[in-house]
Amino acid sequence: MKEEVDKAAKVIQAGGVLLYPTDTIYGLGCDPSNEEAVERIMKIKQRSPNKSFILLVDNEARLKRYAKVIPEVCYDLIDYADRPLTIVYPDGQHVSKQVLAEDGSIAIRLTNDPFCVALMRAAKCGLVSTSANISNQAYTGASLDDMPESIKGEVDYIVDLPLNNPNAKPSQIIKIGVDSQVSIIRK
Repeated sequence: MKEEVDKAAKVIQAGGVLLYPTDTIYGLGCDPSNEEAVERIMKIKQRSPNKSFILLVDNEARLKRYAKVIPEVCYDLIDYADRPLTIVYPDGQHVSKQVLAEDGSIAIRLTNDPFCVALMRAAKCGLVSTSANISNQAYTGASLDDMPESIKGEVDYIVDLPLNNPNAKPSQIIKIGVDSQVSIIRK
């Protein structure tokens, strides 16, 4: 795994785009502050510019770097989540404007996936995380072999590691308002 982490970190630091295993599915990723890399992901996915991205972080310090406000209820939600949980925080910062939703909110998932954690520590940033498929088409990526060539041919590096949990599903998504109001976006 160390060799894959080192290679992937160099790609991220150079402004590249990865195809990589996350804690849920294979994703496309880059440095969330690199505007050009984020735009490349949008182009690869043929994604509408008014759709935001999920950001992966590996620790609370990195969470605080990207979310300006973290309502107290979020810590409880993270602590008690029994599967991957993405929380939409009211106000994001230090990322490409394409990572943020139109209202300035930011979707972040704190992950403990060993590869993702090692990669973020080596690259010294969070990771954009979006499913490795064309927008509005079904995700079919149970393995790297299943990935569409239209995706594989456009990234700078394909991390050659399996998913830790090949039966994982996309994360739950919950939006938290400044007043700590909770809205479920995806169960």
